[in-house]
Amino acid sequence: MYLAQKRINNTLHYFIRQSVQTGQQGLQSQELVALGTNPEKYIIYPGGHTFYIDDIIEQKLEEAGVESNQYDLEEIFWPFLNPEIRRAVLPFRTRAISKKRKALTEDQKHALCTGTHIFDKRRLHYLKFGRMDQGYVGRMPARLLRPLGNKSRDEIEQYFRGMEKQVLKKHELKTYVYVVFDLQRFFNSPMARQYPDCIDEALIDDHFVEEICRLNCSENFWAGECHGQGLNECLIRYLIMYFDNAFAERSISNDFFRDFVNRHKRFTGYPQKVTVGIQEASEVFEVSQETLNNFSKRELIRQYRRMAQKHHPDTGGDHDKFIRLTEAFHSMLHKRR
Repeated sequence: MYLAQKRINNTLHYFIRQSVQTGQQGLQSQELVALGTNPEKYIIYPGGHTFYIDDIIEQKLEEAGVESNQYDLEEIFWPFLNPEIRRAVLPFRTRAISKKRKALTEDQKHALCTGTHIFDKRRLHYLKFGRMDQGYVGRMPARLLRPLGNKSRDEIEQYFRGMEKQVLKKHELKTYVYVVFDLQRFFNSPMARQYPDCIDEALIDDHFVEEICRLNCSENFWAGECHGQGLNECLIRYLIMYFDNAFAERSISNDFFRDFVNRHKRFTGYPQKVTVGIQEASEVFEVSQETLNNFSKRELIRQYRRMAQKHHPDTGGDHDKFIRLTEAFHSMLHKRR
């Protein structure tokens, strides 16, 4: 089961859906419960940091022929939970998820790596790493692709809708679309990889429209999921992302300069510790070298406190002498460890 959202009459509505196997057509989404515009009304707070989901949801799921439990429902209603309670129970929820997750078998890893659509891989790669360079997309490990496994196209799109909202900043939106539709490949200029704003935008627009239409007609991408006539709703959001935003303003000279500085940085080593010899330390502590050498750790600390009262600037002492006293104290203390 998963949480889905759909805009109806310009208002966002929420639903509980599940991905079901339908013969050879693959996984398709099935609507189970309509939650309306405010799913929070189904969360009950009995007191403290506890909560549970209204029994009416389980009843509706049973009527739809689906068994459920409070853990699965908590996953679905988690985004609508009181923020204070969410912070309190988050550590326990994280542990429960990690215990529930089983290691992938070799067959499952192979299925994820070969069965995940390249468009999904590019989206996941950018959202995870924020990199325009997509050279490593084909080598993404199966564990990163795990959230996309055994899901219908609708469930995958709901997953990406949530991730994009959570991760992307407004200035990244157009660049994100440019990268995930792999528009870089249409241009030979090396600038196309990092600076799409340096390319004729009309040419990018044409390639983008061609690519989004091609993806909309791809049977492999939709895997049997019926999406009606015209451009699918999930692709419309990319159309809006692209044409309603601008590429982030970047200075090529500043980027080259920053890259040059980073490549020519040299490690100069850690700052050296100040060490004070026994002769100078004995003068600072106003005792003989033999006495200083025979001091125990406790006696050294006692002598330091006595001299600190004498030389501390707040009591009329000399600032430089107090600094030197402290340096001598740490040098002598280090030798007694």
